[in-house]
Amino acid sequence: MHLSMHNWMRAEPIEVTVRRLARYGYKSIELSGEPEAYDTRQVRALLSEHSLTCWGVVSLMFEGRDLIDSDERVRASSVEYLNRCITMAKELDGREVTIVPSTVGKVVAMDTPEQEWAWAVEGLREVYAHAQREGVRMALEPLNRFETNFLNRADQAMLLAEEVGPECGVCIDTFHLNIEEADLIAAIRSTQERLVDFHVADNNRMACGMGALDWPLIVQTLKEIGYDGALTVEFVAPLDRTPANPYENAVAAAEEELTPEQLQFIQDHGSGVLSEAFYDWLVEETAKALLPLI
Repeated sequence: MHLSMHNWMRAEPIEVTVRRLARYGYKSIELSGEPEAYDTRQVRALLSEHSLTCWGVVSLMFEGRDLIDSDERVRASSVEYLNRCITMAKELDGREVTIVPSTVGKVVAMDTPEQEWAWAVEGLREVYAHAQREGVRMALEPLNRFETNFLNRADQAMLLAEEVGPECGVCIDTFHLNIEEADLIAAIRSTQERLVDFHVADNNRMACGMGALDWPLIVQTLKEIGYDGALTVEFVAPLDRTPANPYENAVAAAEEELTPEQLQFIQDHGSGVLSEAFYDWLVEETAKALLPLI
C-alpha cells in the first residue's frame, strides 16, 4: 500500500499540490475529474519530476452530472463526461477512475428504484466498455445518505459492480462507512474481490488520526484481504465559525483557480476555502498517522 490524495478539496495550481505531496511522503495523486483543466503531458512530466504517479481520477458529480437522472440527455452527457475521465486517467498512466453514479447532494428520487437501478447499469456498462478498451479499472463509490439517495453501502456498490462487468471494482471511504455500515471492518472485508481504491478520512472527516477511527485495525484489515493499492486521502475540514474554533488559521480567501462550481461542491461537502498553512498541516498529520502503518 501507499499514500495518495485527492486534490479537489482545495483549488490551487497543480504544482503546489504535487510539491506538497512529495514533501510529506505521498507516492501518488488521484486527480479531480476535470479533463478540460489539465494538460496531461505536462502533468505527467510534473509528477515524474517529483517521483509521484497518478493513481487515478475521481468523478466530480456536479449538478447536471447524473446517471440516474430522469432526463435522457443528462444521462447521456454524464456517460460522455465519465468517458473523458477514463481517457484522462489513461493519458496520465492512471490505474483507476472512482465513479459516484449520481449527483452529489441529490437525495430525492426521480423514478422508481427499479428504473434508477436500470439506468445506472445501462450508463455504467457504456463507461465500462470504454474503460476496458483503455485498460483503466472502474471503482464505484457509495456515499452516505446525506450526499446521495442511491449507493450508500458497500454491499450495494458490490452488487452494482457485479451487474456492470467482471472487471468493475468498488471504492469505499472510511468516512461514509462509519456512517452507514453496521460493522466497518466487516464492510471492508466484504469488498475483497473488487476493491480497487480506498478513501481515507477520520470519522469527523478531518485528517486521519484526528478522530475516533482505529487506523491500525483498518490498515491491518486491508493487508489481510490482500489490498495493495492506494490509501487516498479525502479529508474535508469543517469550518468552525464559533468562539470555540481551535483553528484560527483555517480560513482563507478564494484562490483565483477556484471556479463557482468547485466552490459550491466544496461547500456542499460542509467545508470552504482553507488556508494553505492549515491544509499543509492536515496533509502532514495524515502522513504521520498512516505512513508508519503501511
